[in-house]
Amino acid sequence: MTYEQEPELIVEQIPIGPMQNFTYIVGSRTTREVAVVDPAWDVEGLVNHINEQGYKLTAALVTHYHPDHIGGDIASNNIAGLADLMSVNPVKAYTHQHEADGVRKVSGLSDSDLVKVASGDKLSIGEIEVEFLHTPGHTPGSQCFKIRNTLVSGDTLFIDGCGRVDLAGSDTEEMYHSLQKLKGLPDDTLLLPGHNYSSVPNATMGECKTQNVYLNIKDLETWHSIMG
Repeated sequence: MTYEQEPELIVEQIPIGPMQNFTYIVGSRTTREVAVVDPAWDVEGLVNHINEQGYKLTAALVTHYHPDHIGGDIASNNIAGLADLMSVNPVKAYTHQHEADGVRKVSGLSDSDLVKVASGDKLSIGEIEVEFLHTPGHTPGSQCFKIRNTLVSGDTLFIDGCGRVDLAGSDTEEMYHSLQKLKGLPDDTLLLPGHNYSSVPNATMGECKTQNVYLNIKDLETWHSIMG
């Protein structure tokens, strides 16, 4: 699915793999430069699509280190991901500084393949600027990408829920604060999640605030009682 929110902005939402993942292609219509967000499962198909559209891939953006988002092993099954992308179209992978160790371990990339970013850092892709937002909770270095009036949220925020906080590296309280941070974005921000876990693939933040109960918990005591 392609969005025409702004004439300059390329945003493509691509359903991929058996775990209802979304991969995204974001970039500049003027320069045709793009980045791919969480390339996994069908990397060959993603690269072919990028080439067919006449895009120039300049970066990979990593929301977090789980194999269904960047490739690696799940239950002895190997998922294509960042390492496969680098073998055919080498680019830097932008990961939060607290996620770099996990990305290296899961994907097999080297430190030289990575660019470690902090919250508030920005990356220009042609005429488009991506702002990195650190949103820990699901993993220590989970991050979202704010691209003009669009937010690619990975597994931090879904349209009707949020990422799991019962996994290794998860933190219930950090997730609460991350969701409060995202709740402060303008209501007309387009939310693009990391999985297709809702009846619709995207929604505005205003719509999410209305229907997502996790965004409407007002204090930590209530949050802990619900999240366990």
